[in-house]
Amino acid sequence: MAALVYQYPCLSDNFGVLVHDPATGRTAAIDVPEAEPTLKALALKGWTLSDILVTHRHADHVQGIPDVKKRFPDARVVAPAGEADRVPLVDLKVKEGDIVMVGGLEARVVETPGHTIGHIVYYFEADKLLFAGDTLFSIGCGRVMEAPMAVMWNSLEKLIALPEDTQVYCGHEYTIANAKFALTIEPGNALLKQHLEKAQAMIAAGRATLPTTMGLELAINPFLRAQSAEVQKTVGLVGKSAADVFAEVRERKNRF
Repeated sequence: MAALVYQYPCLSDNFGVLVHDPATGRTAAIDVPEAEPTLKALALKGWTLSDILVTHRHADHVQGIPDVKKRFPDARVVAPAGEADRVPLVDLKVKEGDIVMVGGLEARVVETPGHTIGHIVYYFEADKLLFAGDTLFSIGCGRVMEAPMAVMWNSLEKLIALPEDTQVYCGHEYTIANAKFALTIEPGNALLKQHLEKAQAMIAAGRATLPTTMGLELAINPFLRAQSAEVQKTVGLVGKSAADVFAEVRERKNRF
């Protein structure tokens, strides 16, 4: 039986996500940006929290863990080994290639350093679900804070290799701002223009723009399109390495 996913807003622009295994009743929270919305989401769905899968240590992803653990004291906290010492109440430290089970659902850990040095994402291959934290956003990527730009590009390449029909859940609702920036890099990308209009309508209707898909991101996300001729031309790096092109795009976003 396929995984069930429930996404809910937290804080000002964060998302929390629950992943439920109907066969066993086990439920994982992907990060806990805020306790109250997480507890309300669990109550709404009638699910019992069994696991908390942490992508990285930043407060807006982990600060709700202690209060949620008070309600679900047996919930297992899984965190990246590289920064587990800065995540509350960790039970299991994981690294590249490790498998985390949520009932019968299997998640593979992929290390994606860049936004933080220990950042990881969780890929549920059987269900084609990626929980990307702050590594990959809709039409964007996380600010590169703790590693060279080339390291972040290598992390994104791991995600580029995933199947195009992979559903991508991200840590924040940044689609509209990211799309407006992306149009400065690829003003001729018709699909990007269409998606911005769609996203604006969704937000106006009170709907989330996520999840996205890897296929859509490969077509409209300039941070994944470093080998595109238009992207290279815009940033003045025709024929240069993908890592160099990515770095220039990211620097431009920092200034946008």
